[in-house]
Amino acid sequence: MTDQAEIYRDQLLSFTLPSRSARGRAVRLDHVLDEILAAHDYPAPITLLLAEALVLAALMGGLLKGDEAQMTMQAQTENGPVRLLVCDYRAGEMRGYVDFDKARLAELGANPSLFALFGQGYLAITFETSKGRRYQGIVPLEGDSLAAACERYFVQSEQVPTILRVGVRFGEGGCIAAGLLVQHLADGEEGRERLHVQLDHPDWEHVSALATTISHDELVDSGLSMEALVWRLFGREDEIRAWPGRETSKGCRCTIEHYESVIARFPEDERDAMRNDDGLIVVDCAFCSKEFRLDA
Repeated sequence: MTDQAEIYRDQLLSFTLPSRSARGRAVRLDHVLDEILAAHDYPAPITLLLAEALVLAALMGGLLKGDEAQMTMQAQTENGPVRLLVCDYRAGEMRGYVDFDKARLAELGANPSLFALFGQGYLAITFETSKGRRYQGIVPLEGDSLAAACERYFVQSEQVPTILRVGVRFGEGGCIAAGLLVQHLADGEEGRERLHVQLDHPDWEHVSALATTISHDELVDSGLSMEALVWRLFGREDEIRAWPGRETSKGCRCTIEHYESVIARFPEDERDAMRNDDGLIVVDCAFCSKEFRLDA
């Protein structure tokens, strides 16, 4: 018999609470997280930061429909030890990368705050639909976590009341990270125009009160399935509709063919300037930490 806790490991769980006009996503990343993190030897604070970002990417990207739809999250600053964090999600495939100053990071100690990592930074979230439409919102990196900044994005840019909770744990078998997203939809159904969204709507106050009771230990408990977690939170509601979403995987899209097509767009003189002493153009993929040597 399959362990119930294994069912939604590295897979999104989608759910709705019809009587409360709410929808949600839940995910626990395990093997896919280790695979993405293994590309770089990140120190603990950066590992925690990127693990949180990848969970958020899965939760928010999981709201999109269509194989070509993509969510990209980018956090950037000019005065913090972390210069750039970027990750994206497309049809279950995820990738992420952090560029940081090692010396300045080492001065911060073992558990630096979000402000210590980024300083006066900002977070840009971009949704690209399968129909080619593009939506972007930018919010300051304020609060205790990336999750708090993403909540602010949904309220300010999309006027959708949203709860986001993320937990990360280091274990003997690697890193486990999990998260919960819950949203209030004013019209009660996905796909309809959102009118008169109220942060103080009684249904949303009820759902958010339940959602915020989730603990860090519950999120990262590998013995508790995400479905069981949702039922633990909302089991007294009139109805819960839950179904499996996409499985997640490492999705770096770098290939020799891809880079050859990109390089081919440059004029010949610019390609000459890119070549090394051996006549090759070397492309370094920051996401997967691989070099591609092109005989362009």
